[in-house]
Amino acid sequence: MVGAFESDQFLGMTNLNDILTDDFDPTAVVTEPLPSPVTTNGTEGEENLKKTNGVGGGGGGGDREMVLGRNIHTTSLAVTEPEVNDEFTGDKEAYMASVLARYRKTLVERTKYHLGYPYNLDFDYGALGQLQHFSINNLGDPFIESNYGVHSRPFEVGVLDWFARLWEIERDDYWGYITNCGTEGNLHGILVGREMFPDGILYASRESHYSVFKAARMYRMECEKVDTLISGEIDCDDFRKKLLANKDKPAILNVNIGTTVKGAVDDLDLVIKTLEECGFSHDRFYIHCDGALFGLMMPFVKRAPKVTFNKPIGSVSVSGHKFVGCPMPCGVQITRMEHIKVLSSNVEYLASRDATIMGSRNGHAPLFLWYTLNRKGYKGFQKEVQKCLRNAHYLKDRLREAGISAMLNELSSTVVFERPKDEEFVRRWQLACQGDIAHVVVMPSVTIEKLDNFLKDLVKHRLVWYEDGTQPPCLVSEVGTNNCICPAHK
Repeated sequence: MVGAFESDQFLGMTNLNDILTDDFDPTAVVTEPLPSPVTTNGTEGEENLKKTNGVGGGGGGGDREMVLGRNIHTTSLAVTEPEVNDEFTGDKEAYMASVLARYRKTLVERTKYHLGYPYNLDFDYGALGQLQHFSINNLGDPFIESNYGVHSRPFEVGVLDWFARLWEIERDDYWGYITNCGTEGNLHGILVGREMFPDGILYASRESHYSVFKAARMYRMECEKVDTLISGEIDCDDFRKKLLANKDKPAILNVNIGTTVKGAVDDLDLVIKTLEECGFSHDRFYIHCDGALFGLMMPFVKRAPKVTFNKPIGSVSVSGHKFVGCPMPCGVQITRMEHIKVLSSNVEYLASRDATIMGSRNGHAPLFLWYTLNRKGYKGFQKEVQKCLRNAHYLKDRLREAGISAMLNELSSTVVFERPKDEEFVRRWQLACQGDIAHVVVMPSVTIEKLDNFLKDLVKHRLVWYEDGTQPPCLVSEVGTNNCICPAHK
């Protein structure tokens, strides 16, 4: 399934065929051209110039230049005032219907080539279309109703209870809420840690999601970036050195349950052991676990280490629009009830309490999460996890057979490989890139057929890219000698 609400009634276009113009082609695809490189004339904007391509700014061809403070949108759909007689002619309604129909066709086409970002596009929420006519807002505390009566708190608490069971914390011992995205979960978890330890130092591996470092800037926290291993997981030897250099201050730590680029899982048990061996008692550190993608997958992987509140962790967050497959960004944040007191405050205007980041929260997101958790259950998610891991190994093996350097971490469905030379190819397959590497995140919606099509396209283009005798980049520093098969390490 491509999208959630396919019915004409939901789209508000019941009589679409009656209002479209004769020359409207519903099969036309609106192509989004690649942005032309932005140039600078060497004035003050030059200092803000940063070359980037995808996520990072390393090698590969076709680098795009971006200037901070300058928009480079290639297209814009203008908002115009209705004509005086539009109410009678219906011209504006017909125009908007045609734009939306063309946009939907574009979404269908782009979904066929979606591989680089961790979104599960296999869902069908048609049953929830009847609820989209309501302004559902879960403002304030999920567990305390406010004066605003159009909310979905019973669904939200049901979802939170499900995740509390998954992460082994009793119902009376946890507090949480459904966030607007994974970043908000990180912002909240780190904020709780900062409020508990105002003079604490935030430790995070260099491969942590950028929102972790955004939190450090927002909260004006001292932050130590910890080195990583080739796999992408935190280097606990370097972590130990940094802890010992700051023994006089509490530690607030972000632990990755799947890093952004390599899908690496930090060793939570080793992190805790390192803290204890460096003299940090449990009342002098706070651990937030960023499980944006793999936090929901790892519980269903055999022999995978457990993320559980039976260990001395403070909070866990996951994204709801990634592995679960919600059609809008959302997430789940769970922390200990004893910790939330440092944030919670009474809000007379709401007749409730609030310890969230945003205040007003999307009341539809809990409905989508509740619906899919009920439909799939633990067994359904286990099957999807197994499918993702199996297909990820298939992709890695096929890449290696084609002579392409590739790496797949043991507890991951993120396949890392050499960065394509052509920016248009990157854009076509919507790959996430950093330096000399790119990745494909194998989600439930990624089939073997799609992977075969990608591999065929990649192999065909590589023949052109390297026909002049140039060699693919060496990826030893990114994926290690066992995974790099460049001419020097074949």
